[in-house]
Amino acid sequence: MLLDTQESPEAELLFTFDVRMFGAVGDGETDDTEAFKTAWDTACTTQTTTTTSTHVVLLVPYGYTFMIQSTIFTGPCQTNFVFQVDGTIMPPDGPESWPKNNSRRQWLVFYRVDQMSLQGGGLLDGRGQQWWNLPCKPHKVANGTIVRAPCDSPIAIRFFMSNNLTVQGIKIQNSPQFHLRFDNCKNVHIESIHITAPPSSPNTDGIHIENTNNVGIYNSVISNGDDCVSIGSGCYDVDIKNITCGPGHGIRYLRDSVIKNSDNGVRIKTWQGGWGGVSDITFDNIHMDNVRNPIIIDQFYCLSTDCSNSTSAVYVSNIQYTGIKGTYDIRSPPMHLACSDSIPCTNITLSDVELLPAKGDLVLDPFCWNAYGELQTLTIPPVSNCLLDGIPRPISENHDHIIAYC
Repeated sequence: MLLDTQESPEAELLFTFDVRMFGAVGDGETDDTEAFKTAWDTACTTQTTTTTSTHVVLLVPYGYTFMIQSTIFTGPCQTNFVFQVDGTIMPPDGPESWPKNNSRRQWLVFYRVDQMSLQGGGLLDGRGQQWWNLPCKPHKVANGTIVRAPCDSPIAIRFFMSNNLTVQGIKIQNSPQFHLRFDNCKNVHIESIHITAPPSSPNTDGIHIENTNNVGIYNSVISNGDDCVSIGSGCYDVDIKNITCGPGHGIRYLRDSVIKNSDNGVRIKTWQGGWGGVSDITFDNIHMDNVRNPIIIDQFYCLSTDCSNSTSAVYVSNIQYTGIKGTYDIRSPPMHLACSDSIPCTNITLSDVELLPAKGDLVLDPFCWNAYGELQTLTIPPVSNCLLDGIPRPISENHDHIIAYC
């Protein structure tokens, strides 16, 4: 343990535990899993003073590459706990190197850890290249054929049932599946992170949250093969600002951001036959750069060609689009609002929307289906003849029985 202090009694006090002190080698080949577990257990249980200026730091030093297996880091730890990643951490290289008795669904898991910061200038490399041909959904491989084999590709980093978290400064790349996931967490702050994976990598969402609330995602760059940020059920109080997204499949629920060369821009997608609701969502001040579907609501989401229509659907209401400007890929209309036949989208508002083709001068018409709302200003392209006025009667009669999640 390294104890760092300054002379002033008000100075920050750091208890630093370098993983090399516990046997970690860091040559990129040696299995350093047990050394990391021992270092975590020691640092996590270290007793400190109760002052807010005291921190326990688990250090992954710069200049070293540590290979560790699928691992669960369990709390609770002492308050003000810092996992400082300045070097590189990576898993075994592909499914054939993954130990058979280890979980293949997740790599690094932080469980019941409160008031923790995962930070630093280092890299978490998921080494996902050999997993991407074992997709969790169909995709085209190099020779053009469609692969539909099931898979259990691991999530790179997962926080589960943890609160008051900060993830800052780190780089995450080439995850086999989702890069960063939060389940059943509260008070999450993500700042200045960089996530990268090839556009063709399947199901490699940058950040995914589920049953998690009070989340802020700021000043970050995400370029991957699926959603830059995806939000599942049971989420509320989510703020996303100043994100550069793409290439990828887009992003949901954000402001003051740039989306470029992406399949989708600001997107809400729901499964046919789903339940619950998505409501009170604002997309504000977003620049689109050659995006195929800049504004899209899809309540007919389906991964195969044989999905049947269902009378039940997720209720989508109170969606506001403000200051959405830029260019779109002319293969699709700039606005695609496809809402359920039985439960329409309601109270969609648009203002200061200007979307022009990235190539040519022909402005495509928007597409609307069973979408109700209003224009606060004129839009380009015009959507006034596409959006329906008022509130449909079935929605107003059954409104009290609908549960809103996000």
